[in-house]
Amino acid sequence: MNITDVRVRRIANEGKMKAVVSVTIDGEFVVHDIKVIDGDKGLFVAMPSRKASDGEYKDIAHPITSATRQLFQNAIIEAYNNTPDEELSQA
Repeated sequence: MNITDVRVRRIANEGKMKAVVSVTIDGEFVVHDIKVIDGDKGLFVAMPSRKASDGEYKDIAHPITSATRQLFQNAIIEAYNNTPDEELSQA
């Protein structure tokens, strides 16, 4: 599996969410609405999720292995860090 494209849309607000990202895998499959969050220990990636009937959020797409999660995290954080601040969206 190769991550072939990462599209970053930075968010211009003062909250913890810093960007919304789309990741393309092998030029054939895309995952939208991945979030870059500024947490207590630095930036981390939150996979797309939806609120369940019990009020908790459940991922609707996510890596199965920790190695794949690290691959996603590294590619997304690198793309985020290389995206100019001028490319901010109003959220």
